[in-house]
Amino acid sequence: MYAKCLKVVVGLALLAMTYAEAAKPEPAAAENAASSGPVSAKTAFWQMYKQAYTWAHDVVPLKLESKELSGVKNEAGKAGMWSATFGSSTKHQAVVITYAVAAHAPDIYKGNNVGSPVPWGGPTREVMPFQTSDFVIDSDAAYKTAQADADAWLKKHPDKQATFLLGHNPTRFSAPVWYIVWGDNKSGYAAFVNATSGSLMKGKK
Repeated sequence: MYAKCLKVVVGLALLAMTYAEAAKPEPAAAENAASSGPVSAKTAFWQMYKQAYTWAHDVVPLKLESKELSGVKNEAGKAGMWSATFGSSTKHQAVVITYAVAAHAPDIYKGNNVGSPVPWGGPTREVMPFQTSDFVIDSDAAYKTAQADADAWLKKHPDKQATFLLGHNPTRFSAPVWYIVWGDNKSGYAAFVNATSGSLMKGKK
């Protein structure tokens, strides 16, 4: 009888230990949640593009831009959150999808956040879709090129953070470009980097 009781007690103890172990969060998952850092534009873009493709198979990217995410510092061409606008000619609609490396209450979730579609009249001379095949240069590489161009200005304004916008305006440029700005349009510094070749560009006069 004592032996049976001992087996039952030992069995319950092992079961409790097993449950406790199962209830513990995985170390890797905990580390990933704690170490979510900024990502380059391409990393975020392909996640958003896949989501957009499920919305419309003829989807085309119109613009891609960096955003601020509380608790995550944007640096060296990487951001905690990116936003992409996609258009569909068959639906005559556009949709904005954001990708965040971490959740932020009340309405930002980790991963893709999909907005409500809005009417879209199609491409214009100022805003044309760009092909994914033309999106060769990632934001961190574009940052290095722009940083070299802005070096003298940045030495005088070391506290300024860069923001990024990728788009295609054929009236000014022959290819999609990264528009990188430190500060603002009035008192900051802006650089244009070809998103296909990586070369520094100047707008058409």
